[in-house]
Amino acid sequence: MPTPEDMSHAMLIAVLMHHGGSMTLPLAAFAADAVGGADGAFHAVAMEPQQDGTVRLSVRPRPAGNAGGITAIP
Repeated sequence: MPTPEDMSHAMLIAVLMHHGGSMTLPLAAFAADAVGGADGAFHAVAMEPQQDGTVRLSVRPRPAGNAGGITAIP
């Protein structure tokens, strides 16, 4: 099973490749309150298969602890 770090990297690569290999973002997209919570931990990403054959990626607050609420898609 891939690690959370591997999955985060894979999701980023998938998004970039879907958009032609690169995207331009404003610097504010990397502000501390945009990428993480008050405790300093980065937000988590949920990957949910959709009925139309697509996958939805969405930002979620990260649960406490190292496992961070990681679950596998069956």
